[in-house]
Amino acid sequence: MDKLKHLIKTRRSIRRFKNKNVPGKILLEIIETGIHAPSGLNNQPWKFQFITEPGLKKIISGFTLSRYSKIICEAPALILVYLDEQKIYNRDKDLMSAGACIENMLLHIHSKKLGAVWLGEILNKKKMLQKILDREKNLDLAAVIAVGYPDEKPKHPGRRNVSSFLLRG
Repeated sequence: MDKLKHLIKTRRSIRRFKNKNVPGKILLEIIETGIHAPSGLNNQPWKFQFITEPGLKKIISGFTLSRYSKIICEAPALILVYLDEQKIYNRDKDLMSAGACIENMLLHIHSKKLGAVWLGEILNKKKMLQKILDREKNLDLAAVIAVGYPDEKPKHPGRRNVSSFLLRG
């Protein structure tokens, strides 16, 4: 199996991390890989924020369900992904671009023997969170990614056969 296909098939959401910091250089590499995702009109509508400070992670954890709070607090790093509304030309297309950006980052994280989980539930309270983080109004939180060295090895969840996804006619 080629390397890319292997990475895609073996990447898992990691929710438990070792107490070991992720070097800043690697965090920057993760972002660099993300920004190579396609975007309509090459508008590159994303912005990023790293959060490693335990007190701030604790505050952020209060904006999510309790089962995710622990992940946020224990992850060595959080990457917040924003859409810059000043760069958006079509919200649907730009959300898809953000998803492609995030997937690039998740695959890069996995290739570095790190683990990550894409947290979306926190978006239910993103307006309140953005006030706490004092972000510009034009930045719309799209995702939070918890990153660190894995302290678990989840089993493959299984996938249906490709033919079950194909439409006839």
